[in-house]
Amino acid sequence: MPTAFVAGATGYTGRAVVRASARRGAGTLAHVRPDSARLADWTARFRAMGAEVDITPWEPAALTATLRALAPAEVYALLGTTRHRAQGEGLQATEAYERVDYGLTVMLLEAVVATGLRPRFVYLSAAGADRGSGGAYMQARVRAEAAIRASGLPWTIARPSWITGADRDESRPGERVGAAVTDALMAVAGVLGARRLRARYASTTNEALAAALVRLAADPAAQDRVFESEALR
Repeated sequence: MPTAFVAGATGYTGRAVVRASARRGAGTLAHVRPDSARLADWTARFRAMGAEVDITPWEPAALTATLRALAPAEVYALLGTTRHRAQGEGLQATEAYERVDYGLTVMLLEAVVATGLRPRFVYLSAAGADRGSGGAYMQARVRAEAAIRASGLPWTIARPSWITGADRDESRPGERVGAAVTDALMAVAGVLGARRLRARYASTTNEALAAALVRLAADPAAQDRVFESEALR
């Protein structure tokens, strides 16, 4: 019986979480959209990692039924989109963030609540979500965090800074530049004594982040707590 259900498994962090969870020895289920053009590829990749694949559609009743049957101990919400992807789908970024970053996260959350079970709900948020400001992307994260806290489920929220790596499927030059600039500024800050600031905003890799998420998900002391970047490396 799977003990970890990973929504957003095909994302950059999601696939690393699937790998880390399976490596830990936990029964791991990677969720893939049933209409994914790469379903066969993802199925092969995840099975090679030691995980299984779930293709429940993004519908509340279907998700509830699947989660009730699986009774996972951990549910990972690693969902998100990008401005570039939204444009490719003919959506405004604001609409895409509302549908995916907030909408799918809350749909998953409500499906878990409807099962009557109490798995740990692990949410991948973003650095800065504590300030309650920013554009549509950050507002989606702020609202999702609020819904999770109010759900009654045990939860863990992670707020990493830039997530970088050379093995992304899609090019994100803006993100790479942003991470490089931030790391350079944080290096200077570290030299000048602002080590806590450097730890908070320096970039991390998907593998390091995934290892931290899997570790925190199984840690009783991490329940109902928010973890910033310095604790996610």
